[in-house]
Amino acid sequence: MALTLKERQEFLAQPHIGALAVTAGPDRAPLNVPIWYQYSPNSELWITTGAQSKKIKLLEAAGRFSLMVQVLEPSIRYVTAEGPITRVVPMAEDRGELREMAARYLPPEKVDPYLEFAESHGEQVVVYMRPEHWLSADLGKV
Repeated sequence: MALTLKERQEFLAQPHIGALAVTAGPDRAPLNVPIWYQYSPNSELWITTGAQSKKIKLLEAAGRFSLMVQVLEPSIRYVTAEGPITRVVPMAEDRGELREMAARYLPPEKVDPYLEFAESHGEQVVVYMRPEHWLSADLGKV
């Protein structure tokens, strides 16, 4: 059974690991990678990535991407959101977006060590996407 828009947005707002997919060009399957993301209902979805990464090059070339999240317990449920990239901006100097993202997924005592580790990955950007198309299902209890 498909989820309502409200159910899809609420599910996507939870801190699941997403599977980002973006076209990788002619004669190539899409690049599909696990990723942390941030989303609030009725807003843009955003991710962070390296400013020189293969991912950002493909995202900028395609101009859009999809993100799928799922759970298997207590029921099989998934949501896919797809839409255009609305903006790509350099990460703030204080790396506030990265701190927000790390705090969403990690216990408080792991956030600072993660941020220190992330420093070694160089310059980061924030990619914003406006969900336009949705797929979803709740297949019930397993």
